[in-house]
Amino acid sequence: MQMTAPEFDLMFGALADHTRRDIVRRAIDAEEGIAELAGHYPMSFAAVQKHVAILERAGLVTKQRIGRRKVVRTNLEGLRAARRLLDRYEELWRGRIDRMTELVSEGKETHP
Repeated sequence: MQMTAPEFDLMFGALADHTRRDIVRRAIDAEEGIAELAGHYPMSFAAVQKHVAILERAGLVTKQRIGRRKVVRTNLEGLRAARRLLDRYEELWRGRIDRMTELVSEGKETHP
């Protein structure tokens, strides 16, 4: 799954909210519908629906109709895409830290 910068912005914007991160976590088991999810939060059903819609637009969850329920499921490929981007940032920063460590070591050797 190749993503563009605006898609990553949408994804990380969605994950910036605690309630939405919790919905993604709960939806990994894919056992709860929106009504059941709403029972976990001190907000209205409509507010939870909005959170789910934001997550769905960001590609982090999907909804599947099972009977009268809309079951919310985490899109694991969407989470993997976010993880890959974070891994790239980690590699970048580790490389920079390693380079800074080398420079400090070289400086100590030349200035006893």
